[in-house]
Amino acid sequence: MKSGVTMHYLEKVQNDLKEAMKSRDAVRTRTLRMLLAKLKEKQIEVLHELEKAEELAVLKKAAKERQDSAKTYEDAGRNDLARKEMEELEIIQRYLPAELNDDGIRKIIKEIITESGAESMRDIGKVMGPAMKRLSGQADGKRVQMIVREELGG
Repeated sequence: MKSGVTMHYLEKVQNDLKEAMKSRDAVRTRTLRMLLAKLKEKQIEVLHELEKAEELAVLKKAAKERQDSAKTYEDAGRNDLARKEMEELEIIQRYLPAELNDDGIRKIIKEIITESGAESMRDIGKVMGPAMKRLSGQADGKRVQMIVREELGG
């Protein structure tokens, strides 16, 4: 894997999978195997080692799939399957960074506005690109856009 101080999600999942298998934790083992497969599939798809942001996108997608499935199962009265999806979601969420609150997002947006010289809604493109890059994995895009619009007077 890539050298550096920070451990990528792929490496962390591999290490945690070994631990889960040793401790015979069936739910964690199943979930981590699924995550590992998704990360490796993405790596094969893009034909290069995944950047941390790409790995994070895979994890977020897996979490969203679990949320959607759990809701579908609950609506269908299949609480046993919904519970299974929620258990997997809990494990996946351990790898996701904590989401920033609106104040944290607003602070970063204001910095970007200052750095880019954006003054009005015409300059939303100057702010949204850098904002999404800097807030990747820490904030929902719709919330970021709403706050950018507020800050630019839109």
